[in-house]
Amino acid sequence: MIAEKSLLSSKEIKVQEKLAIFLAFIAGYIDATGLIKWKTYVSFMSGNTTQLGAAFSSEKYGIIITSVTVIGSFLIGIFAGTCLSLWKKCKVKSIVFYIVSGILILYTFMNYYRRIPVIPSIAIIGFAMGMMNTIVTTVGNLKVNTDFVTGTLNSLAKNMAIFTMSNDENEKNEAKENAIYLLLLWMGFLSGAVTAPFLLSIWKNWILLLPAVLLLTCRGLIFNSITPKN
Repeated sequence: MIAEKSLLSSKEIKVQEKLAIFLAFIAGYIDATGLIKWKTYVSFMSGNTTQLGAAFSSEKYGIIITSVTVIGSFLIGIFAGTCLSLWKKCKVKSIVFYIVSGILILYTFMNYYRRIPVIPSIAIIGFAMGMMNTIVTTVGNLKVNTDFVTGTLNSLAKNMAIFTMSNDENEKNEAKENAIYLLLLWMGFLSGAVTAPFLLSIWKNWILLLPAVLLLTCRGLIFNSITPKN
């Protein structure tokens, strides 16, 4: 988990900002991959919830099963990732990076040699995305969610409103900085979603190796720059 702003230097916060944008790119990339390959979102649970509600009324049981599976797996992933972050006996602070990256790599190789059906696929990747969702929850004193685009845009608009209406210079500057960063975070997610379709046609079953490698890069970025001992 990310520490509060008061416990971080400006340099550390900059590293955290870059990490969150990295993770947003990965989330957008994997979400677009899931939408193309399995016709469902693996990180955008608002969309899955909407599909689930609509499917109930039209009795589309296939969509109901996939939506319930991915939502449940995502929740379990968040639960597991949060428990790991709160587990005081766990000395490896970057363990979630390794677990999520390992899941993506293992899934890729298993799927290459023996095609994994849709339901197990979205359960595995949904769980991994849920865990990844717990890596960054705040940057300084700004709450962020690297795969919840609606929340990012909501916060972006609110900070723009504060910047426009506030008479306090410090508040205006903070709102401006937050708005710019949230825009970059949204662009990170969008960039990942744009990239995935192009690479999917080239890499096919190897498509999830890129986010696995990027996760390990992210791990190096945060823990080598902020906590070298880990």
